[in-house]
Amino acid sequence: MSALRRKFGDDYQVVTTSSSGAGLQPQGPGPGPQQQLVPKKKRQRFVDKNGRCNVQHGNLGSETSRYLSDLFTTLVDLKWRWNLFIFILTYTVAWLFMASMWWVIAYTRGDLNKAHVGNYTPCVANVYNFPSAFLFFIETEATIGYGYRYITDKCPEGIILFLFQSILGSIVDAFLIGCMFIKMSQPKKRAETLMFSEHAVISMRDGKLTLMFRVGNLRNSHMVSAQIRCKLLKSRQTPEGEFLPLDQLELDVGFSTGADQLFLVSPLTICHVIDAKSPFYDLSQRSMQTEQFEIVVILEGIVETTGMTCQARTSYTEDEVLWGHRFFPVISLEEGFFKVDYSQFHATFEVPTPPYSVKEQEEMLLMSSPLIAPAITNSKERHNSVECLDGLDDITTKLPSKLQKITGREDFPKKLLRMSSTTSEKAYSLGDLPMKLQRISSVPGNSEEKLVSKTTKMLSDPMSQSVADLPPKLQKMAGGAARMEGNLPAKLRKMNSDRFT
Repeated sequence: MSALRRKFGDDYQVVTTSSSGAGLQPQGPGPGPQQQLVPKKKRQRFVDKNGRCNVQHGNLGSETSRYLSDLFTTLVDLKWRWNLFIFILTYTVAWLFMASMWWVIAYTRGDLNKAHVGNYTPCVANVYNFPSAFLFFIETEATIGYGYRYITDKCPEGIILFLFQSILGSIVDAFLIGCMFIKMSQPKKRAETLMFSEHAVISMRDGKLTLMFRVGNLRNSHMVSAQIRCKLLKSRQTPEGEFLPLDQLELDVGFSTGADQLFLVSPLTICHVIDAKSPFYDLSQRSMQTEQFEIVVILEGIVETTGMTCQARTSYTEDEVLWGHRFFPVISLEEGFFKVDYSQFHATFEVPTPPYSVKEQEEMLLMSSPLIAPAITNSKERHNSVECLDGLDDITTKLPSKLQKITGREDFPKKLLRMSSTTSEKAYSLGDLPMKLQRISSVPGNSEEKLVSKTTKMLSDPMSQSVADLPPKLQKMAGGAARMEGNLPAKLRKMNSDRFT
């Protein structure tokens, strides 16, 4: 224990989990010695720890005939005792039936009574009762006969029966022997050497709250193209009021990154990052005591020795998910190889983990962030600028038509205010940046500063300037234009005045 604390620190505590400790509620705050662990009521699982699905099909009615349409798969799915019984029964019935056919031929031809006549040629030599007919069939079927009992050429019905026996025997052998071979070569027992941890854990990994469990391969032969998938089974009710029992949701264990493709040589820890897309986004340590769910893990791969696909399954209920735990390391470096210690495969130890859900952590982080005030200020400024634009629209519509023409384009002040509001938003956004970026953005000649200066100049200058404020050259030009207008005839001056009014 002391060596472990030196390796992981004083904040960690080793907890060896076992199946006997499953289903116990965590001890809450209190005096301590007087409080005991209260076992929770064991509920029905959808998938057992060994991978067997607790589902029974009932009230099939006429649908049971579908099993006979796929007779080969039905025989393979039967238990071994029923397979052996059908195997023995089929051969026994076939042998007795064919032996009876040979005995019937001998009986109808009268070979049973004339078997010992010297000059008589029977259909089958030396067949004079049912046991001898049965022995002839076995010798023919097993191709071990035709020494003492043999078929003659004086019996065409015997030749036809011989051909039928050969065809029927081949069909029965192919069906039953093939069924037994498939039954024996099924990779179900290969799944017995694929291990899953007894518990799943939730703790921090790479700064994110993560659900983890462990898988391992006890054999030296590899699982080719091993892939793992996870399903969350949880009952829920839709907004329309429909109740969905055991609704299946997908848990991402690295599908987008390829982490679900396993190189299963040594034990691996499978991770599901709990984020906004995860079904456990609202799950906290306190809410997990009242939740009811089941995590089904499916490991698939190709057996290297046989080339057949193997599937191993297990499940974790909410009682088997440990909050604030981490798996104990099982791989150590020896001289020339890596050693895996499977005695610590299921062991976990406690680690500091926040008891809040990811949603609660994000809300607390958002409330404590100093960037909220500038965002609120920016939204208020944008709201005020929109109100100013609406006020200008009302004032412009109330002016007479002549004054609206004098003011020029009607959307000019609105555009200026929009430019000014955009500039203020950019100024607030610059205030949220670090100091280095603010210095870079404040360099003279920046496009944003030019936009601010232009907008300010356009807002500060009046729409009409007097001649006295113009430069001397422009004043002279304006004066010359006035003198030229004074020298014009009366009709032209009247036309000009009518045109500008």
